Amino acid sequence: MTLKVEMFIKRHILYTRLMGELDQNSVENLRIRISELIDKYQIRHLVLNFEKLDFMDSSGVGFIIGRYKRIRQDNGEVILCSLNDNIRRIVMLSGLAKICVIKMDEDEVNKYLGVV
Repeated sequence: MTLKVEMFIKRHILYTRLMGELDQNSVENLRIRISELIDKYQIRHLVLNFEKLDFMDSSGVGFIIGRYKRIRQDNGEVILCSLNDNIRRIVMLSGLAKICVIKMDEDEVNKYLGVV
């Protein structure tokens, strides 16, 4: 299965909805696209919605760490939401939960960021 991505920007926040598999085959194109958007639109917060993500390997973890390092340069945050049980376990075991904000869903993210 391939990775499908929906992205939109609201007030310097890049919302990214991931569907399918975030793995070695899909990470590079996503990294390039997100890096371009961060630079072009001065993104301060990256929201990764995992609601429809079925699988993530260590390449996906590395991708998130890389985006975290980039976003932190501008004092921003990476926010993960809608984690299913498998993805939640990977996030906890990998240490991503220590560097990323975790919220239940996009509504909770919006409340956290003060977006209406």
